[in-house]
Amino acid sequence: MDVWVNNAGVLAIGEFDVTPMEVSEQVVKTNLLGYMHGAHAVLPYFKTQGHGILINNISIGGFLPVPFGAGYSAAKFGLRGFSAALKAELRHLPNIHVCDAFPGFLDTPGMQHAANYTGKVLKPGPIVYDPSRLANEMVKLSINPMAEKMVGSFSTLMRFSRTILPGLTTAIAGSVIRTYLKHAKKTEITSGNVFNPVNFGNSVYGGWGIPGKPKAHRKYIALGAAVLLSALLIKKNA
Repeated sequence: MDVWVNNAGVLAIGEFDVTPMEVSEQVVKTNLLGYMHGAHAVLPYFKTQGHGILINNISIGGFLPVPFGAGYSAAKFGLRGFSAALKAELRHLPNIHVCDAFPGFLDTPGMQHAANYTGKVLKPGPIVYDPSRLANEMVKLSINPMAEKMVGSFSTLMRFSRTILPGLTTAIAGSVIRTYLKHAKKTEITSGNVFNPVNFGNSVYGGWGIPGKPKAHRKYIALGAAVLLSALLIKKNA
């Protein structure tokens, strides 16, 4: 066994105290403990043969908190810590690699499958990427492993903004989500696929983006970079 990919993931959106605790618990079990179980199962094989590549698909959520997705954020931040600890533990085994992938929003049915306790129709942010882009990066990591891989310029920008302006970035994210939920269409409350499979949204794409055309999002990246630069200048001159 040469390569193992951890890619389990579910999502629950809603105010933390409104979202049932068993739902948040299951999100953490799947998104964090699922990866730990995967690593625990494969590492003995890697150690016996003296080599192996473990790829963790973490997402930009490992750096950027998701307001109204506290359980998801807890799992993703925990994943980043787990992976960092594992890398340090395996440092004496140079042929065993732990690689973390941090993509931005992907054009998958994940949002349709999410547990939804907002009562409003959910949509991802305006910048979504073709999931094949992440798949291609995973193939590259399996050939040339590296500790971290940011997938998409949006994820790089969000990580940078969170690093230098953590409070502002989180405040903007919360404001954007609150504004969206205020105007979004109503829908029923659901636990989505957190506990059981659903019989819809079973294709590769969710229909949110422009598959195969990553350049289509560059105007949004440029706008985000301009906003970030303006915020930095204001902070510097304050």
